[in-house]
Amino acid sequence: MYFSNLVLATTAVVAGATGAAAATAGQQQQQQRSVPGSGYVASNSTSSNSTAGNGDGKPRKMILDNDWAAVAFIPILQALDAGWDVVGIVGDTADSWALQTSMHGLAGLELGNLSECIPVHKGADYPLLNTPELFQVWSTLHGKLPWEGAFAPENKTAEDLGGEPTSGDPRRLSKAAFAEGFPKGHLAGEHAAAWMVEQVRAHPGEILIYSGGAFTNIALAVRMDPAFASLTRGLVVMGGYIDSVLLGAATGRTLLQADYVSDINLKIDPEAAKIALTADFPEITIVGNGANQVFPDQQFLDELVEVENPYTTLLHGHTDMTLPYWDETAMYAFLYPEHVKDSVSFYLDVDTAWSSPYYGNIIGYQEALKPKAQKLQKVNYILEVDGEDFKTSVKRAVQHPKKCPL
Repeated sequence: MYFSNLVLATTAVVAGATGAAAATAGQQQQQQRSVPGSGYVASNSTSSNSTAGNGDGKPRKMILDNDWAAVAFIPILQALDAGWDVVGIVGDTADSWALQTSMHGLAGLELGNLSECIPVHKGADYPLLNTPELFQVWSTLHGKLPWEGAFAPENKTAEDLGGEPTSGDPRRLSKAAFAEGFPKGHLAGEHAAAWMVEQVRAHPGEILIYSGGAFTNIALAVRMDPAFASLTRGLVVMGGYIDSVLLGAATGRTLLQADYVSDINLKIDPEAAKIALTADFPEITIVGNGANQVFPDQQFLDELVEVENPYTTLLHGHTDMTLPYWDETAMYAFLYPEHVKDSVSFYLDVDTAWSSPYYGNIIGYQEALKPKAQKLQKVNYILEVDGEDFKTSVKRAVQHPKKCPL
């Protein structure tokens, strides 16, 4: 999730999570923690390729579904650095349209000659129900979001200056936005949900689904194959902010601060978020508020480019230092759970009432208060990671990226 334009604030609600947080407070001091979906227990040691969930003996495979942008490739490099087999990546509609984000994904792979062994599949153009027009009507009723993603009004002038396509024709491309260079190759396919189902069926219990954008393609896969979720290794999510009413709306908060909790990954397709986050994945890890923890700074970018390659050079020249490492923190929290410093578990729901000002926001429940008429999933919600070790792991992944064949 990568943002740049700002307007106003949004919100999120949690009911009854305080008790769950208190119940798990003592657990945060333990020196061992289970890796989601693996059965592996890791100690608090320095990040290494051996710590990412290999205790069950199954091959470690991953599909990354994201709204890729010019410098959004780091999670791919993180997964590869930690020894995971990236089966492929998917582009979704969230910050921009799926075709644009898919081509960004391909371009990012080509920078490191990784497109030879990692295919890119385009996802659905539109969310399940939402459209730019409905989104703008909802905003008129309930207030604008500080970041509207693909559903912001079309702005041809901004696109000519390097902005991503928004509204209008979802099949158009803005080549000016490709700071990484427009890709020379081609997408492997344009029906990502069907491809995901095929891969999970071919490798039951082995594939972790990483979601850094909207849930449209994951929800379609869940609806196409009722066994899809249960046959994966689990789901890791960037997005899903809790208690952001105050964070986004308080007097004195800037539009940029409100943007940090805008949650476009869920709010652009709330129905898909509901389907995906209530599906029977073996494990669901959510990195919402905790994803706002670590920001890039000039010193870190200067350290990155001490080892020059296409990735470090691009990051040094095009990283927005006003925005957190959202997607990268989510990936890190999954790969290195021994460096998760605070987390809480609760049952999660998504508000899908279009008439609600919280349309698309998550709601958390402790066991005693969860709805009886719904089958909600218990999620692992990450609140804080080891920021210094995070930077160390990112630096290693970017400075020394893996090569094909993997």
